[in-house]
Amino acid sequence: MVRHHQPRKGSVAFSPRKRVAKETPRIKAWPSNEEPKLLGLAGYKVGMTHAIVVDNDKNSPTSGMEVFTPVTVLEVPPLVVMGIRSYEKTAHGLKVITEVIADNLDEELSRKITLPKDYDKSNAIAKIQDALEKTEEIKVLVHTNPKMASVPKKKPEIFECAIGGKSVEEKLNAALELLGNEVKASDIFNEGQYVDAIATTKGKGFQGVVKRWNIRIQYGKATRSGKGRHVGSIGPWTPNRTMWTVAQAGQMGYHKRTEFNKRILKIGDESEVELVNPDGGFIKYGVVKNDYVLVKGSLPGPTKRLVILRQAIRPKKADDVAPQINYISTSSKQGV
Repeated sequence: MVRHHQPRKGSVAFSPRKRVAKETPRIKAWPSNEEPKLLGLAGYKVGMTHAIVVDNDKNSPTSGMEVFTPVTVLEVPPLVVMGIRSYEKTAHGLKVITEVIADNLDEELSRKITLPKDYDKSNAIAKIQDALEKTEEIKVLVHTNPKMASVPKKKPEIFECAIGGKSVEEKLNAALELLGNEVKASDIFNEGQYVDAIATTKGKGFQGVVKRWNIRIQYGKATRSGKGRHVGSIGPWTPNRTMWTVAQAGQMGYHKRTEFNKRILKIGDESEVELVNPDGGFIKYGVVKNDYVLVKGSLPGPTKRLVILRQAIRPKKADDVAPQINYISTSSKQGV
């Protein structure tokens, strides 16, 4: 009988496939930008719909024609810049020198952080300015406003965000101007801009090898034992151990993933929510009440999951003018 040969199943690029420690993504790499503004934005995934847009890509076969485009709706309440951090370069990487925390913090933040009673904001600002000579990088701490959105939570998410600027001094000055203030989506991104979407994917729990690694279901003699959804062999006699590359059952989903070069089609404010809200609201989410962002295509994560948009770190092409949107579907998504 002819032996069956085929390539291995499943990519090991993301191994080990374990659950993320925190649902709020931590971004380690940021692009460089000379414009003094935040380089990231956070929003809550509302759902998907479709739009009819005019293709403005000159190299596309459908250039100048109306095309059907799936879009994801993100509700993006204003971010609040709550702190500034300065970093110095050491032999072990960047280390925090000092930080400044705003004095008008949201009361919901008391669930996460507590400032000392003798904390003095002016002294902290003077300290971070004195250490400017040895400062290598300036980043800001921002928090979300979930109580303004249609998500069942009040406790804000806190994450670190890079800020643009030609020099460290310019970054610090821009951060001090933003400290304690709200920043909207229109202050960070433009329509037609390419961004990277970073989020935690849907959690699917403990799954077997067929669903987790897409291996072939056994047939013929291999199924006489009554077990067809398993790996034929987990390793040879020599070496007498199971390699980590062998497909085995385990956790599937709830991983941090980054999708590159997603295009922003529209940035709408709270006065335009009727353009995207369907009758009865979005399934499992509700109605959009704040500023929103329409992103072309799908994004990782389920409904209500926090998604961070970062300026594209390796864009395929320069940002362009957003295509003209002729229609956005607001039909009810019940049963879809």
